[in-house]
Amino acid sequence: MHGWIILDKPLGLGSTQGVSAVKRALREGGYGKWKVGHGGTLDPLASGVLPIAIGEATKLAGRMLDSDKVYDFTIRFGEQTDTLDAEGKVIAQSDVRPTIAGVAAVLPRFTGPIDQVPPAYSALKVDGERAYDLARAGEAVALKSRSVTVHSLCHSSPGGGGEPRSGGGVLSTSDASLGALPLHQPAAGLPPPPGEELETVTLRAHVSKGTYIRSLARDIALALGTVGHVTYLRRVKAGPFTLDQAISLDNLADTAKSRALEQHLLPLRAGLDDIPALSLSPGQAGMLRMGQMLTGIAADDGLHFATLDEIPVALVEAQAGEVRVVRGFNL
Repeated sequence: MHGWIILDKPLGLGSTQGVSAVKRALREGGYGKWKVGHGGTLDPLASGVLPIAIGEATKLAGRMLDSDKVYDFTIRFGEQTDTLDAEGKVIAQSDVRPTIAGVAAVLPRFTGPIDQVPPAYSALKVDGERAYDLARAGEAVALKSRSVTVHSLCHSSPGGGGEPRSGGGVLSTSDASLGALPLHQPAAGLPPPPGEELETVTLRAHVSKGTYIRSLARDIALALGTVGHVTYLRRVKAGPFTLDQAISLDNLADTAKSRALEQHLLPLRAGLDDIPALSLSPGQAGMLRMGQMLTGIAADDGLHFATLDEIPVALVEAQAGEVRVVRGFNL
């Protein structure tokens, strides 16, 4: 059991609870005790892709923290909350509602390298304390702006897209690499008028590590001359992992009890699909397993996934013909 279980995390469940659920499934399915970890925190109020690393794959879980993520999220206009999501209390209100054309006009301002201030209710530390602990205690939390990258921002419609005041429809802008969705068509089959006012809009964001979707939603609403907060947040991709590979908690438990969990276990290699493989001889594999450096290796500089007859040996760094172990696997 060395590999990845991709959990479709439900609402209300924390990432640590997701790890516990996988541990419980392994135990109840008679798989024995394995080291288990998650590849990136997902808030309880968010659902979707949560990579769970098992066995030697836990050595790669940290790489997931540095990977890009893709989220679908809905902004409700007119109210801003202290948590920037539906859980918090309302701290600002506005009667202004944006139009489709207005949203389309501001989205390019939030695509590419941007600076954003994280939410006060976040896990970032301030003087050794979690920001959300300070915020819940009623203390003023001032977090510094950080640089992140929004690779693309386009319309998505998990629940039918926007919720206009009358009629229907939301915009689509953006990046073919994500397969931007077409303009949502309302029931009448016609796009809404350009001046249609929207109560909500649902977007898909492909973002770098460290990007806060709640902050992105707040800033988009402010750029539109109103306020807003997130009412729906779903991670559809984390690193190389997508919802197509994910399993629900109910199915996870049933599959484990049926001793069929292996069918949903992705190989350790799945977390390194962006890294080229490096085939080793038995002697080279032995040297790497002992922590020794290889020399005279014809490999491009950079990270490689070193294997011996398809058996993972190590994540290695090649530089000028020399290969050093970054992470070794005990397989």
